[in-house]
Amino acid sequence: MTESATLQELERRAAARRQSPEYGHDALITCDRLVRIFTADGVEVQALQGLDLLVRKGELMALVGASGSGKSTLMNILAGLDEPTAGAAKVAECDLLAMGAKERLRYRREVVGFVWQQTARNLLPYLTAAQNVALPIQLSGRRVKRGAKAERADALLTLLGVADCRDRRPHQMSGGQQQRVAIAVALANEPSVLLADEPTGELDSHTAEEIFAAFRTANEELGTTIVIVTHDQSVASEVRRTVAIRDGRTSTEILRHTEVDTATGQESVVAREYAMLDRAGRLQLPTEYTETLGMRDRVLLELEPDHIQIYPDSPKES
Repeated sequence: MTESATLQELERRAAARRQSPEYGHDALITCDRLVRIFTADGVEVQALQGLDLLVRKGELMALVGASGSGKSTLMNILAGLDEPTAGAAKVAECDLLAMGAKERLRYRREVVGFVWQQTARNLLPYLTAAQNVALPIQLSGRRVKRGAKAERADALLTLLGVADCRDRRPHQMSGGQQQRVAIAVALANEPSVLLADEPTGELDSHTAEEIFAAFRTANEELGTTIVIVTHDQSVASEVRRTVAIRDGRTSTEILRHTEVDTATGQESVVAREYAMLDRAGRLQLPTEYTETLGMRDRVLLELEPDHIQIYPDSPKES
């Protein structure tokens, strides 16, 4: 290729990049090559290593991963409780790397709602359920009509099936009731995103189902985008999209959809797992695949017209 032809090709590629939509332009949550480094006793630990994630408006999704994978670090960043070291992160058009202290406080009060695993951490013990739900509205500083806070609290408690707890304090409620009231508190200011960190971790399986039903109700009735961090596979399997995080990056994604049998008319949920390709072109292959084929250090790639073949790198016989 001549120098002139090379320059023309470079200009063509540059023009194509300028015309292509910005990464995450249609997403409510955008994480682009997100990095978070912690330093302890002079040792640096990379909790997030260039993580990419897109979440569309109205999604109900789960984040899963082993302890230390980076999922809780990601949630704390999205909640405005922690700041990323590098990369880009936006939620509802709020740039999480550019916010000052006042903007971050407003963000936590108005843009995101958060539900902790520990039920006692979500509610003030000396307030009733209705007072707990009304408190975020009062703290937001918004002017509301007289009685509007109480009406909003009653509406949310009714929607989530705990209207009978309206005048009870936390110690007078079961763990499941406390978590449903906590969801109402998180929804009080009509946030764009509701984040939940292991919300069923302290509950039995039956109560966990009730809590997930409350999240589904909030998603379907209010249109709230919900991201749940969980180790509970029964909860993860209830959502249409489950993203796994491994070693500080998104590794695999399971998408579920409903299919109808044309012969019987019966509906069934079909799940399909995908490997995630990040913005740098990196691909995390599932451990069970690499171990089965003895893949280590490097692999052999072959490009076909419509797919890529990946082989173990085995030494050639002499």
